Amino acid sequence: MPGDLDLVTFGQRLRHLRRIRGLTLSDLGERVGRAPSQLSLLENGKREPKLSLLTSLSKALGVSVEELLSRQPPSRRAQLEIQVEEAQRDPVYQSLNLPHLKIGKRVPNDVLEHIVGLYDELKRRAAKPTATPEEARRANAELRQQMRERGNYFEHIEKAAQETLDAVGYSGGALSQGQILSIVTHHGFTLRYVQDLPRSVRSVTDTRNGRLFLKRESLGMHSPRTILLQTLGHFVLGHSQPRDYADFLRQRVEANYFAAAVLIPQSTAVPYLQEAKRARDISVEDLRDVYSVSYEMAAHRFTNLAYRHLDLVCHFIRNDETGIIYKAYENDGLVFPTDDTGAIEGQRMCRYWSGRQVFTSPDRYSIYYQYTDKPNGTHWCVAHVDPSRERNFAITLGVPYKESRWFRGRETTNRTKSACPTGECCVRPPAELAARWEGHVWPSARAHSHVLSALPSGTFPGVDETDVYTFLERYQE
Repeated sequence: MPGDLDLVTFGQRLRHLRRIRGLTLSDLGERVGRAPSQLSLLENGKREPKLSLLTSLSKALGVSVEELLSRQPPSRRAQLEIQVEEAQRDPVYQSLNLPHLKIGKRVPNDVLEHIVGLYDELKRRAAKPTATPEEARRANAELRQQMRERGNYFEHIEKAAQETLDAVGYSGGALSQGQILSIVTHHGFTLRYVQDLPRSVRSVTDTRNGRLFLKRESLGMHSPRTILLQTLGHFVLGHSQPRDYADFLRQRVEANYFAAAVLIPQSTAVPYLQEAKRARDISVEDLRDVYSVSYEMAAHRFTNLAYRHLDLVCHFIRNDETGIIYKAYENDGLVFPTDDTGAIEGQRMCRYWSGRQVFTSPDRYSIYYQYTDKPNGTHWCVAHVDPSRERNFAITLGVPYKESRWFRGRETTNRTKSACPTGECCVRPPAELAARWEGHVWPSARAHSHVLSALPSGTFPGVDETDVYTFLERYQE
């Protein structure tokens, strides 16, 4: 008797051979001298047959013992039944708390195919590891490469934004609240402001009833109208549930781009910036004021339009006071510090770059201009500290030295020299300080959770779906 006999497959083969010979359990039982109930246990994989019974069964069915014990399912139907039975024994399947499905003759093959397909997808998702920091950084690096190759310009999103603006009769300047509400209505939604939005989300969309829920408060770059347009962007651009973290990240970037393209429309911003270039007076703060957006959005939107419409290359950085980079883009040759996956997020920028120098300037909240001599050339930058509720972040927009002639602030006398990230600069402390303190200090580092911890699992990383569903239940109409 084989020790590794698959009882379920054996039972399926026994049932298959019995049925194609037109025998009932009683008929077969009479031939082998066993009760029908005993044979039923064998066919359902509940009992292991003895060798003597195997010999009797093989003779009664006219097959060899080897054929009766074959591990190959006798038919596609039998294979599906086996797969469904095995699925229902899997703890992953059992975690769904579904009643046991007894497969009778009347259950169609198509139903079994669907169950097996759904189970396979359930296993795939359960087996898929939570996005690690390394995976997240790699996804960021790949997306940034794509952005660099296209000059951070996404024509299909520009077109979608313009169609949205045309639908509400936009003609210029900052969008009014009335126009924002018209955009919401145009796309089939209604807007509701609430105070009890789940902490893990910036908005909730009830797609069944066409409702958008927002909290009425300002969050720096994430003002209510920005969040509203970012949320709408997912639907306007036809996004579906993200397949993985890379897909989630791509959708997030595209939705943010859509919001910026609506709030700072290409149709009016490009002529405005072209005129500022002719006047050699390009200014991020002016772009911010004209369209009533955050400094960060104005600077980032400039990177969308600069290469395509102004023939300018540039770079953008968002960092905290310690120099940790949270967001970055370049197509002007600036060399960022990176990890071994090519990711920039979580790396510390040079202490002599403008994004860190602005924090030590006499008035850190004023616009700060600086030239920085770097290994591959000199860059001119404008940096501004954008206060937030948790900590201050610096937003930097920079261009190569020769392009500084088009910008306000080019006359600055602030100038530093940096050898980072390829040479000896500020990574190691000065030799005199190192000689005095090396080996005599034990600092306790503050963990940067955004780059050190694994990303939360789930369809939408970082979102507590239970909170979201509970929230929507409260607003059932």
